[in-house]
Amino acid sequence: MAKESGESFVKLFARDLTITWGDDKRYWDWIQVKDPSSNELVDAAELIKVCFLDARTKFDTSILQPGTRYEVAFVIMKKENAEGWEHPVKLGFGIPNVIEEGRDEDISKLKPVNEWLEVPVGQFIALPQAGQMEVFLKGSEGLIWKKGIVLNGVIFRAKN
Repeated sequence: MAKESGESFVKLFARDLTITWGDDKRYWDWIQVKDPSSNELVDAAELIKVCFLDARTKFDTSILQPGTRYEVAFVIMKKENAEGWEHPVKLGFGIPNVIEEGRDEDISKLKPVNEWLEVPVGQFIALPQAGQMEVFLKGSEGLIWKKGIVLNGVIFRAKN
């Protein structure tokens, strides 16, 4: 986990995510990349091929500044060889008994390729002692084999 001074954002890296089949070299490869927010080398998860995509994490929102609006986004790179993204993926987050939000994203339309992109999940206002937030990215519709994205992590950024 990275935390910028001044607490304007918190980032969970790919190693902080639970990725279905993430440790199976047939489906995912762990590569070192320069993190776009810190320029440090970090591990990222490169999708080789899956038909069932599921990457998620839990995050304790109590470390965030109460009363502040935050945007949640997955940091991903779409590669030139990306394919199998005919159906949108589902992005979402939830804090039990407090908030739940979700949206669809068409990965096939993401531009530019081979650059880090922040794909928005949603926004929320941090509440004191709100608890564990689960954030997810999933796609299984049509059971089509997908490939060609790199997951860098999830970012929680304060909005002004």
